[in-house]
Amino acid sequence: MTEINLSWPKNYNEVPKEAFVRKDIYAEEVKRIFHGTEWHPVAHESELPNPGDFKTFRLAGVPLLIGRDVEGVVRVFYNACSHRGNQLETAIMGNKTEFECPYHRWLFDSKGDLVGCPNPREFLPGFNKADYPLAQPRFDIYFGLIFVTLSAETEPLLEYLGDSQNCLRELLAGDGRLKLLGYQKVRYDTNWKSYTDNDGYHAPLLHQAFKMLNWQGGKGRQYTATHRGHICFESALSVATGPSVLKDKSLIEFKGQDPAVGSRIVSLFPTFVSTKHLDVINLRFATPIDAETVEVHYAYFAHQDDDEDMVRHRLRQSSNLLGPCGLISMEDASVFHRIHIGNHTPGSAIFQKGVHDPLKLESEFLQNDESGNLPRWEYYRSVMGFERATV
Repeated sequence: MTEINLSWPKNYNEVPKEAFVRKDIYAEEVKRIFHGTEWHPVAHESELPNPGDFKTFRLAGVPLLIGRDVEGVVRVFYNACSHRGNQLETAIMGNKTEFECPYHRWLFDSKGDLVGCPNPREFLPGFNKADYPLAQPRFDIYFGLIFVTLSAETEPLLEYLGDSQNCLRELLAGDGRLKLLGYQKVRYDTNWKSYTDNDGYHAPLLHQAFKMLNWQGGKGRQYTATHRGHICFESALSVATGPSVLKDKSLIEFKGQDPAVGSRIVSLFPTFVSTKHLDVINLRFATPIDAETVEVHYAYFAHQDDDEDMVRHRLRQSSNLLGPCGLISMEDASVFHRIHIGNHTPGSAIFQKGVHDPLKLESEFLQNDESGNLPRWEYYRSVMGFERATV
């Protein structure tokens, strides 16, 4: 692989700002991370409830076609015709039992098999349609969450997830039997690492709505789940009372069974974030567009066993709390962009909250620490091959 020179500080709590903005570094990230040996969540099975349902997604530029075939089996294909590579499907989502390439009218069924092509008698001798199915990347499924890797060398999914499995399973309602409520999609003017560098320290300070949930006083924890730098939050929230609270308290009402864990977050390297704040089940499928832009698909879910009132409750909370204009996270877009601008200055970003020894990397953190992001940065540094300074 290409070697890139970047001076990485000796202290674990320092991250060079160059890592956020250099275009040569971004190009190498695409090769080593997004097209390398990582698993990337790209959809949940509940987005494809019926035979023939499909959605499309681009993983750092690589087009994917994710669908459920006529027999109900989930499949993932590269979204490219096996003939000359033309993009096969342009719709964001839909329902089809066949996919036809408009260029030369090659036709594929929902299993990805080539079932028709014009004038095959004039093709190369011995041409056989069975030799030209849609190509497929490796994929696996964990409680309905569909993961893709573009490398044959990536470790098995469960090994990759490590200790994040339990928290992720709980976030997926315990059994993964979800029902799609809808999406909010946005592009942030920032590098993908700025987007994923969110921490527990900023939550009640930037997001005023978190004051209503007493995040700052929470007794929850965050911990590193694997050597891959995944981070899990199990956070305590308590809804405030009094005249300063919203007039419609149902927006921050918690109907979950365990109020001691009012929030769960699983952040899987490199860009996937899943959250359950109060009763909102939110999966965030993110992909870098370029060195200065990241696209995030906020997908919201209910549980299949929810009654009508609970579905309505989850829907109202989903549309009002999270996403690009949610009460909790509406400030993110502005701050992400300002971080990106600020990172065009010399020096390093220096983490403070929760750092006990800059020369030691820890794995357990308090709910409001920013130091929980440091194991992720150490993993990133090692994947990119950046040498840490010794002095």
